[in-house]
Amino acid sequence: MRVFVGLGANLGDCGAALLQSLHAMAALPGTQLQAVSSLYSSAPVDATGPDYLNAVAQLETGLPPQEFLEALQAIELAAGRERPYRNAPRTLDLDVLLWGQQQLNTPALIVPHPRMYERAFVLRPLAELQPGRVTAAQLAAVADQRIAVDQGPEWAASALQR
Repeated sequence: MRVFVGLGANLGDCGAALLQSLHAMAALPGTQLQAVSSLYSSAPVDATGPDYLNAVAQLETGLPPQEFLEALQAIELAAGRERPYRNAPRTLDLDVLLWGQQQLNTPALIVPHPRMYERAFVLRPLAELQPGRVTAAQLAAVADQRIAVDQGPEWAASALQR
């Protein structure tokens, strides 16, 4: 199944945390990292704290959705992720954005991600990887959110060469 995962961090060495998470996702059973967007710097949305580094990864996985989600949460925990309150600053945040063409709605996982179309830090990198998945109107709706390319897609070349 083709899966898109949003990556974000705004505490600690954010770039290293995102690269490490790419390696960890690529090491999951039956999973292959296929592409990674540019790295973006963005202001927090509905939160406070330092700016985030964000990207989107495209993976192919044979894992079922719940097992994949649990693996992502274990990667977050290994990176020091804490959840003291909603939208707290974080060392790593991994969100399942899209699961093929499927729609999922379980207590633990809703796909497409319910707020992805409200977030420039998701739509801009996703549009890089899958231009047909993001419309000009969707991008215009988040144009007021501060976001900029921090590094081009080569930032993740080492993760993709595994």
